[in-house]
Amino acid sequence: MGKYFGTDGFRGEANVTLDSYHAYRIGRFLGWYYASPLSGQTDPHHKTRIVIGKDTRRSSYMFEYAIVAGLTASGADAYMLHVTTTPSVSFVTARDDFDCGIMISASHNPYTDNGIKLVNRKGEKIDDETIEVIETYLDGGAAALGLTTADLPVAIGADIGKIVDYAAGRNRYVGYLISLAAHSYKDFRVGLDCANGASWMIAKAVFEALGAKTYVIGDTPDGVNINEGVGSTHIENLCRLVKEEHLDVGFAFDGDADRCIAVDEQGNEVNGDHILYVLGKAMKNQGTLANNTVVTTIMSNMGLYQALMQAGIDYVQTTVGDRFIYENMVQNGHSLGGEQSGHIILKKYATTGDGILTAIMLMEQVVSQKLPLSKLCEAVIMYPQLCKSVRVPDKDAVFQNPAVTAKLTELNDRLGNSGRMLLRKSGTEPVVRVMAEAETSETCEILVNEMLSVIRAEGLTL
Repeated sequence: MGKYFGTDGFRGEANVTLDSYHAYRIGRFLGWYYASPLSGQTDPHHKTRIVIGKDTRRSSYMFEYAIVAGLTASGADAYMLHVTTTPSVSFVTARDDFDCGIMISASHNPYTDNGIKLVNRKGEKIDDETIEVIETYLDGGAAALGLTTADLPVAIGADIGKIVDYAAGRNRYVGYLISLAAHSYKDFRVGLDCANGASWMIAKAVFEALGAKTYVIGDTPDGVNINEGVGSTHIENLCRLVKEEHLDVGFAFDGDADRCIAVDEQGNEVNGDHILYVLGKAMKNQGTLANNTVVTTIMSNMGLYQALMQAGIDYVQTTVGDRFIYENMVQNGHSLGGEQSGHIILKKYATTGDGILTAIMLMEQVVSQKLPLSKLCEAVIMYPQLCKSVRVPDKDAVFQNPAVTAKLTELNDRLGNSGRMLLRKSGTEPVVRVMAEAETSETCEILVNEMLSVIRAEGLTL
């Protein structure tokens, strides 16, 4: 990870750690970079084209305009998708041959935070080498890039970039999602929780086009209520809706809709591990599960692994983050991967997690197998799992502390084959997460608290 860009872009509190000047300078850099030899561009007449989307946070508009000002000042054309999802930006970037895509969002974080996510021309998260060059410019300006000018050159006259309303690109993405469904959903009552975020119009449009009768919550964004008591991080509201309205299924998305958590017809949560099992088993039966392998992370539940083994499916683990899952999939030719949090990557269809796509693929199994979602998931018997976060000034110091590492070893030895303890660094916050998985919730609580006590006793917390 870089100084500014973590595992999921440049994220921070709006106008505190991430401000409009940062956004303007990122726009200035990207507009210049993709027309320069530094990016590998050899055509001196190349006109850079960059597409931009945003979620519903109040600050997203501020950052959008700042980025666009920087892009056009450097001579790039800025194509505006307006409020849209992260996966739609990836789709449009790749499909319409843009140099780069930008999504303004802090995903599941509260409205006070925001972020700038970048994707390359293939719609994949941008590479570390490019991030390093961006950060070099942010810290040192043009001189740090070897230029002799005070700042990056600006475009003049007709070379100044133009701004294009590109809602058509977002609409094409909606059409793409609809085209992936092989069945009509006209006999199904579907709940949707859009987190007052980027999916608030798109999800309803897609499911109603496929014939479903939709019941929607989290679809009244006001700039400050994104993820507030709704969405995939507050699944209890959708669970309640499904039960009260006797719905067939429900799907909850996060602020930028790259995650999906489902709810079965009984009102029970169906998380990313359940989803990986359902889709993995279906793909195995269809002969489309490449290498007979599902890519998971270290946070996946032991119950998923037991169910996969019973189904004759292999799995691999990566560190947490859909970026690392996708990298593993590309390097090893796997076709399905994801996280318990609901990032599911279906490589045949997308280069990133896509919540609405995931919901469609789950619906396809409900319809084609003529089984309720609860039945499709029943083989996954989840171990109790508890994760608590602790804010720290130095994440590395926690992992290097002898008392902490000794305690972690002791707890894992105590659990043996009946569970596990994990420590991991957040990729987007000054936080270390402590996770326990065991046969009972009470055991998880005891283990996590013991670990947290040592971290605090060592003076490692804020």
